[in-house]
Parts: sequence; structure tokens; C-alpha cells
Amino acid sequence: MTLNDFLSLSLNCKKNKKMSVDILLLEPKSLWNHFFQLTRIPRPSGYEAEVRMHVAGFGRKLGFETIVDEVGNVIIRKPATPGMEDRRVVVLQAHLDMVPQKNGDTEHDFEKDPIGTLIEDGWVKALGTTLGADNGIGMAAALAVLESDSLRHGPLEVLFTVNEEAGMTGAMGLKPGVLRGEILLNLDSEDEGVLSTGCAGGLDGTMTFSYTGIQVPPGCVSFEIRVSGLKGGHSGMDINLGRGNANKIMNRLLQMGYERYGVFLASIDGGSLRNAIPRESSARLVVSGTLGDLFLGDLQEQAGIIGGELEATDPGLRIEVMPINVPDRVIEEDLLKRLLEAVAACPDGVIRLSGEISGLVETSNNLARVRSDGHTLTVECLLRSAVKVSMQELAGVIGGVAERACASVVFRNGYPGWRPDKTSPILKVMTEVYRERFGRSPEIRAVHAGLECGIIGAAYPGLDMISFGPTIRHPHSPDEKVECASVGKFMDFLVATLAAIPVR
Repeated sequence: MTLNDFLSLSLNCKKNKKMSVDILLLEPKSLWNHFFQLTRIPRPSGYEAEVRMHVAGFGRKLGFETIVDEVGNVIIRKPATPGMEDRRVVVLQAHLDMVPQKNGDTEHDFEKDPIGTLIEDGWVKALGTTLGADNGIGMAAALAVLESDSLRHGPLEVLFTVNEEAGMTGAMGLKPGVLRGEILLNLDSEDEGVLSTGCAGGLDGTMTFSYTGIQVPPGCVSFEIRVSGLKGGHSGMDINLGRGNANKIMNRLLQMGYERYGVFLASIDGGSLRNAIPRESSARLVVSGTLGDLFLGDLQEQAGIIGGELEATDPGLRIEVMPINVPDRVIEEDLLKRLLEAVAACPDGVIRLSGEISGLVETSNNLARVRSDGHTLTVECLLRSAVKVSMQELAGVIGGVAERACASVVFRNGYPGWRPDKTSPILKVMTEVYRERFGRSPEIRAVHAGLECGIIGAAYPGLDMISFGPTIRHPHSPDEKVECASVGKFMDFLVATLAAIPVR
């Protein structure tokens, strides 16, 4: 970026708070320059065409072999620097997409608008949306390595995968034989100073109810209930924080209304993404006009109880009620009863902690989405577990909930976990490099999140893998932020690791 470009963008910043270029002043400049460019490119899961063109064009401009495979992954090969040709081939891996989450009062179109950024107390944040540091910082680091003509490294492959956040379909579509690497460095972890050597597997579960609806009884009034202000977060990394789930909260309110006042449900829309803890939910309901005031009084009482329960974890919780026009049709009473019982019975949060690693979640479920479309009601979950049998048991429990509610249930998009290998040669190398560089040993850890290492490792048996990254907090939520100082250490560690890769 030229000085004129910088001055032009700075002037725009004064007119439009969504345009911030302060991150261009941060070190390392090459990485932050690439990250800034990525914030200009909309890239929610499923809309990676523009960012794919960006990185593929960058590789070709540098004169490197660049491949776009059948599913849209980009592979860029950079030759070794002189004297390093005999080193083992390293794959740097990051994903192109980001999670699109925003606050209810933020106007932002993730398919069109750039991400606005700011620096606050040593952290880079976004303006009411997810930042995209997950996995934009990893992408930016890989692009900086490709661009540099001063780093020492052996033969490199950079793999940018698509659609990681919405199903890992890029990693799943990567064919055996495409990569030549012997070591994979996944740049998608979120704690600086931690080397991740294992992760949980995942499975999507969806319950479906069909309905036609019935006419609204005469003499009714209608309200919309909105649950908002929850922190949400990553459905794996933050699932142990005890944060509120908007779908569970809404279900408690609707159950109270149904059991005490016979409310009818016209529509519901809760949660947004399978891998984000639900932050918001809205429901339109109908109740007898003679019971409306009593219902609102009890609703206010319930809202106070729930707010007290979540005061420590979600002090920003808001439960709002507003009158609306009475809809033409509502969901049948029997179906509403079965839906409410199913959502109440569906597991959510931590199911089991690891018996091997203290504090690590082994198995969890995120009750991610509850929505109606006029014809069907769906309840969507993301199951995670590091243990295959535990995943099967959890699926059995959710399947049993669906069966009792007379709903159909489908499990799909399963992906494997990644089993830690304490004898990993690259783990030994990186532990020594980190100790020499920073004067202490890194922490070795497995994570309760889905990493593409498990899928890629299944297609490439014997691939030696480590995942690491800078310190990112609250990914998959508008509170996402990345610590500036940790980005510099992360890049320094990556550069030192590439220089220390052993010979074949």
C-alpha cells in the first residue's frame, strides 16, 4: 500500500467510522497489511469467490505454482531458499472463510461490506461484528511468508481451504496426492504459546417437524418476544463458560406461556450458525385477549429470574416484548407442545469433561438453531466429541428426544477428531524453538473445537501436524478480538520454525 493510499483511507476514516487503517501501523507490517486487505474483502462461509481470487492472484503474481482444486481450495507452492532445498516439505494451512455474526443494532451486510476495525487496549477489534481474525491472521501470516524474499525455509506449500466454518467441506474435498508436504502447520489456533496436538470431531444433527398451521381463535392479541444481548461465542472453545443460550431462554418463556395461558406460536427464529452459541431469538405468539396482561406480568417475572441466573456470565441480556398485529395462522397446539418438550429435553453445553486432560471438554452439544418457515420447524445442533463412542451416545440421546417428539432427525457432515501424538517430530522441534526464542516451554494442549487437521490427516496418513496461532478471544461473536503483541510473537515463532525444519 502506497503513502497516497494510506492518506486517502485515513481521510475516509474521518468520514466513515467503518474504515480504520490504524492496524497498518502495527508490527509485523507485512502481516497486518495482508490482514487489512482481507478485512476489505467480504468472505462469509459460502461466499469465498472474491477472497479465493485474491490469494490465487497473489500467488501467480509472485510467479509461484498456484492450483485451485475442484472444491475451491487454493494451493500455492514456493521453492526453498538457497541452501534449504533438502529440508522436509512444509504445508502452511489456513481457511479462507469467516463467521458472520453482528450485534442486533449493527447495520452490516457480510456479503458486501468490509469489516471495520479499531485498536483498543492492545487488541484489534471490529465495530459490532466478528473481526475475521479467525482465520484471517493465519491467512495473513501465510501470505507474508509467500511474499518475503528474506526468510530462510525449505520447500513450502500453502493450503487455503474453503468453508471451514460451515462444515469443513474444503478439507473434506481435498483429494489424496495433491499435497507433497510431510509436515503441516495449521495456523488456526487461538492461544499464543500453546501448541495444539489434537481436536474434537463434529457432527450436525437436525430435528424436523412438519405443519400446516391453524387459524387464530377470535378475541386474541399478539406479541413478539425478543431475546438479545447475550455474549454467545465459539460453540467449542467457549462452551464451558456457562453463557446463556437464546434458544433455551426463549423456550422457557414459551413453555411458561403455553402451560399457564395456552399461548399459540406463530413463528420463531433463534440462533444463526451451527458453530456459534445462540445470542438472539425472536418469537411471534398469540394469546387470548383476556389473559394478555396476566401473561405479560408473568413474562416479566420470568425474565427477571433468568436475568439473575445469567448476571455473572451475560449481564447484557435483554428480554423485550412488543405488541404486533395478530397473524392469520399459528402452529397447531399438539406440535407446539412437542416442540417445546423437545427443545427443553435436548442437551446443551458441556456433556462430559476429559478424563485424560484436566479442564478439557470431551463432549458437548450446541443447540444452535430453532426456526420456522411456515411449513417446517427445525432444531439444529452441533455435536462435538474427542471420543467416537461418546459422539454416538450423544447422537443417540438427541435421536431419542426427536423420536419422543415424533420428529424426523438426520445426522450429517461428520468429521473426525485428531488424536494427539506425543512422539511427533515437529512437536519436538517447535518446543525447542519456542524455548530458545522466548525463554520458556510452550503449553501442549488438545482443543475442544474442530480443526481441519483431523480431516486432512485422514486423507494423508503420516502427515506430522501441529496447530498454533496468536491469542484470539471470543471468536464467532461480535466480541472477537486479537491481541496485537501475540501476533508479533506468533509470526516470529512461525519464521523461526520454518528455519529449523530438519532435512529429509
